[in-house]
Amino acid sequence: MKDILIVFTLFFNLGFMMAQTTVSGTVTDAKKNPIEGANVYVEGTYDGASTDKNGHFSFETPETGTQTLVVSMLSYESHYEIGDIVYFKDLKIQLVEAINSLSGVTLTAGTFEAGDNSKVSVLKPLDIVTTAGAAGDFVAALQTLPGTTTINEDGRLFVRGGTAGETQVFIDGLRVFQPFSATANNIPTRGRFSPFLFKGITFSTGGYSAEYGQALSSVLLLNTTDVPEQEKTDISIMSVGGGVGHTKIWGDQSLSLNTSYINLAPYEALIPSQQGTRWNSPYESISGEAVFRSKGERSMFKLYTGFNHANLDIEQEDINYADFVRFQMTNNNLYFNSSYKYFFENNWSLVSGASISWDTNDIGVEENQIDTKETASHIKVKAGKNFNSRFGLSVGAEVFTSDFEETYTDTENAVFGTGYDGQLWATFAESDIFLSNRFAMKLGVRGEHSTLLDDFNVSPRVSLAYKPGENGQFSLAYGDFYQRPVSDVVKFDGSVHFEKASHYILNYQYIGNGKTFRAEAYYKDYDNLIKYDTEMPEFGSVYANSGSGYASGLDLFWRDNKSIEYLDYWVSYSYLDTERDYQNFSERATPNFAPKHNLSVVTKYWVDKLRSQVGFTYSYGSGRPYDNPNTPEFMAEKTRSFNNLSFNWAYLIDQQKILYFSVNNMLGFNNISNYQYADTPNMNGTFDRRAITPAADSFFFVGFFWTISSDGKSNQLDNL
Repeated sequence: MKDILIVFTLFFNLGFMMAQTTVSGTVTDAKKNPIEGANVYVEGTYDGASTDKNGHFSFETPETGTQTLVVSMLSYESHYEIGDIVYFKDLKIQLVEAINSLSGVTLTAGTFEAGDNSKVSVLKPLDIVTTAGAAGDFVAALQTLPGTTTINEDGRLFVRGGTAGETQVFIDGLRVFQPFSATANNIPTRGRFSPFLFKGITFSTGGYSAEYGQALSSVLLLNTTDVPEQEKTDISIMSVGGGVGHTKIWGDQSLSLNTSYINLAPYEALIPSQQGTRWNSPYESISGEAVFRSKGERSMFKLYTGFNHANLDIEQEDINYADFVRFQMTNNNLYFNSSYKYFFENNWSLVSGASISWDTNDIGVEENQIDTKETASHIKVKAGKNFNSRFGLSVGAEVFTSDFEETYTDTENAVFGTGYDGQLWATFAESDIFLSNRFAMKLGVRGEHSTLLDDFNVSPRVSLAYKPGENGQFSLAYGDFYQRPVSDVVKFDGSVHFEKASHYILNYQYIGNGKTFRAEAYYKDYDNLIKYDTEMPEFGSVYANSGSGYASGLDLFWRDNKSIEYLDYWVSYSYLDTERDYQNFSERATPNFAPKHNLSVVTKYWVDKLRSQVGFTYSYGSGRPYDNPNTPEFMAEKTRSFNNLSFNWAYLIDQQKILYFSVNNMLGFNNISNYQYADTPNMNGTFDRRAITPAADSFFFVGFFWTISSDGKSNQLDNL
């Protein structure tokens, strides 16, 4: 009996040993290099092993039939082999590098992002209110970036040889139709929005996403804050007015209110306007904004609204008139914007939103009256899905509507009316493809149809990025961009077509140890630009899309906030070579708003003993072209160079109060933007001229800011 038991045990062990299956193979990366330390195991069991220095593994398992073999390694995507386990021998397994969203490549060609959590950030939102000369205006702060041109008599964004109308502004992805305050000729405007309501800014100087259109040069994306950090009340008292704001939070909902009043009368009484300007009633405005937010478990709803009422009465010198020309204006603007985001469990997301604006102007020029009314809206739906860490897709559709009316009443009470009414339908699709942590691409296409122009276009967009090292990367971008002609043209003739620009961009960016360096070369090819045969667009003008042009250049940016303690500074330089044949140009030439060289130097230094931050901003622009009718050449002469040195000082009274003081153009440079020539020659047969200088080129600003948080404290030191 004992012998039978021994024999039975021997056969049982032998059978068990025969039931063991050996699993073996080699694990390498994409370059066939062996990977040491990878975990290899049969899913649902403890059977497995780690690879050796040669990437080899081998182990035994009693499992049979169809099984799943898992190979995992940090920094690589997990690999799965599914099949009958007897075939898991001498496997050749190649692991794919995992995409790291924190340290991997990003697509940055043509784009500056300003957000506290942005990997490619070059400006923070707070830079808008702490940059000397910006005076809290986001456009003035952006003009310290390369690719922009400071046109001090205008105040809007001029980007890489493009007109101000070639840049579009969006809030939470929805169009803002009148982003700048209305103003008089040669009086610089400002943005309508408070920078304190926004969490981040993306400023694209070219090559932007297929999600956005109707901009030949650039887009500016403003994103409102999702969830405010705390309840607080902000009070500001300034030399030109004051404001108050309050944020209330209850549960997952919050409401921020902000209102301000500006009146330049005391300022004009203290510092008279420059020669050539007389104020009957200085600029006065009242404005307000509100943002309501409701955050769900998988959703976010926002409602933004802003209103502005402004008026002014000014008299300006004109060389063709013996007396000053009077200009009066009253502007009312109301804007609503709502957006809703929902994130599904299957990685799909849905974004929908709508914006609408009403804008009216009552304008008096001498005895003539011009009344304008514009109602515009934007409705948008976008769906997106990240299928994995390497591929994401978004698709969407949108419609823009515009209804514009203008009534002109002359001195004899004759009334002339113009206007237009139309829709623009658009659809877009875009994919983000990450081939590795070093190489990525964005492919997109956009299609648009205008009922007003009866025109259709298709715009391909592509961006590539390669990261050769830890801190630096190269990017390429190409895209076609279309835009409807400006209102001053389509209100007279709706039979014209879209204007077009093609962008080619090469970018290098380095970010590391508190330093940022960007170098970007670009070329823009303009086609189908509007031309007309009169000095200004008129009812009887002949319009055609026969214009063309180009813009090329180099933008450089350097920022450093680590090398010198308490010092933060950045330097921007732009070289621009551009010519265009458009509007009433007699030949292709460089327009007046495009100087060849632009330079900005911004410094901010914290003086700990004085509890103060002091800052300087120096801006330089080479001479701008202008046309002298006394010479045969067209746009052949240039103004003197533009110079501006601004200073600001912020004193921290305590953790809740800041005293702020700033001076723009503190050295009083007499900057000339252009010349106005008489319509008729003088007795010598030449045309007299006068210099055009901004009516508000130098100013000072004093403010007192008081923040009261819900707990009675607020650390303004961090803000500085």
